[in-house]
Formats: sequence, structure tokens, C-alpha cells
Amino acid sequence: MEASFLALLVGGFLGGAMNSVAGGGTLITFPLLLWVGLDPKTANASNMVAHWPGAVGAAWGYRHDLAAGRLPLLPLSAVSVLGACLGAMLLLWTPPTTFARLVPFLIWFATALFIGQEFRKGERETARLGRPVILCAQFFISIYGGYFGAGVSIVMLAALQLAGVRDINLANGAKNFLNVSINLVAAAAFASAGLVRWPEALALGAAATLGGYASAVAAKRLQRHHVRRVIIAIGLAVGLATFLQNWG
Repeated sequence: MEASFLALLVGGFLGGAMNSVAGGGTLITFPLLLWVGLDPKTANASNMVAHWPGAVGAAWGYRHDLAAGRLPLLPLSAVSVLGACLGAMLLLWTPPTTFARLVPFLIWFATALFIGQEFRKGERETARLGRPVILCAQFFISIYGGYFGAGVSIVMLAALQLAGVRDINLANGAKNFLNVSINLVAAAAFASAGLVRWPEALALGAAATLGGYASAVAAKRLQRHHVRRVIIAIGLAVGLATFLQNWG
């Protein structure tokens, strides 16, 4: 087995696991696709395709939490589809060289979100936003999700917290459910445009599905602080490397 293929399997599993629990998996899988030789735009498209089955697996792992919750999932899913359509179209219209120069800043932005993300536990009251505000926020979050996607799970968790969702498992379930809509739309757009490298995307996707479902099942026992430090280091390093490559 080639080292690059094995790396995609391991990275896909870890990325799917991270996305299921809190987000940040793209900070593992996107650099891997760059490492195996894909250009940034193709890597982004292939990464979107790869993470769709992982989102499905993760959402299925949280199905009982979603069934017990009272979130407007269908309206949120509808605006996620609309936002992801716009984001995917923006990526398709972006020239490859322009996107390559944007990549380090997108990675640093996602890493900054990951550093600042901490879902507060406990019973303390949080601000409760009205449904129109939440739907509007999800629409703009989904535009970013359809364009690049790294860190989108973290932003969704923050929005759900502001909406008053204090149950981490319900929030993770809703985030994964909405990611299914975002990734499906983006994956379909990129696949129809011929941007996807299927061998890499399928290998990554199969591993991400296993990682997403396994992590959703074990999430309550998972201690993430060591993993978070590794992800942050990867994000900062990859951002610097792509900056030097495209701006140096």
C-alpha cells in the first residue's frame, strides 16, 4: 500500500472524528490532499466530496439526540442548501491562482476559529436569538461552508450556543445534520464541474465516514485537548507553508 494512500485513510478517519465531535477535520484532510499533489482548488473540491459521507455517518451517530431535541432542522437545512449553492458557485467562479493565494488566509481563519472554540457546558443561561436571526446566520455560514468549509462546524456550534442550545450532543448532532446539506450541495456542484479527484476523495471519504460514526458513538468519553493542540499546530504550519508557496 502506497504511503500517500495510507496517509489519506488515517487522515480521513481522524478528520471525520474531529468533525463529528467539534470540527476542525478539514485542517487535517485538506493539507493531506495538497501533500499528495492536488492543486488547492481541486483539493478543496475533493475534500468537500470526501466529507459528505462522514457528515452522514456523524449525523446518524447523533440521531437519538436529534430526535429528543426541538430544533427547526428542516428550515435550517433549507437555508443551508441555498447558502451552500452560492458558496459553491463563488468557488467555481474564483480563478485557481486567486484561490491558491487565498488558501493560507482561509486556513488561518479556520485555525483562529478552532483556537477560540469552546462549547460552554453547564446550566448558565445564554443569549437566545430569534428564529429569523438564526436562519439568516445559518445562510451566511453555509456560504462559507460551500466555498471552503474549514471551521464551518465551529461557527455553527457558536451560533447554536447563542440560540440557547446548551446540550453539546444536541448541538453536535444538529451541526452534523446541517453539514450533510452543505457538503452534498457543494460536492454535487464540484463533481459536475469536473473538479473532483475521485480516487483520493473516495479513500478519504470512506475513512471519514468510519471516523465520524465511531467518534459520535464515543464522543462523551473523548478528551480532546491534546488532539486540539495538534490540530492548531497543523493549521498554523500549513497556513505558513501555503503562504510562503503562493506569496513568497
